[in-house]
Amino acid sequence: MRTIGEIAAELGIDAHVLRHWEKVGALSVRRDSHGHRVYEDEDVERVRTVAKLRRIGLSLPEIIAAMAPSKADAQAVVRRKIGQLEAERARTDQAITFLQHTVDCRHRYLDECPECADFARKP
Repeated sequence: MRTIGEIAAELGIDAHVLRHWEKVGALSVRRDSHGHRVYEDEDVERVRTVAKLRRIGLSLPEIIAAMAPSKADAQAVVRRKIGQLEAERARTDQAITFLQHTVDCRHRYLDECPECADFARKP
């Protein structure tokens, strides 16, 4: 059993973040007879999971749903996030392609380049 301070230090997460995650329902941590949070090994693994899901871009409501007991509900959330990330990746790939073209472009000004103009017209 470990304290919130120990877990926060171990995982590099501020204690107030762990308290917030508990407040919104992403974590549920047992308290001792003095009201202090007591983290068991399974609680620590859940904290690690929540932290990883936050790092990859899930919001706390998405994390709560993704960790729901219903596998179908969890999968739906994850599938939506995959779709969002794939769309973001497509936008990033387009931006890299455009920027790489501007680096290699033979035109002095971008507005003189037909390829740059085509790219600028795309949504």
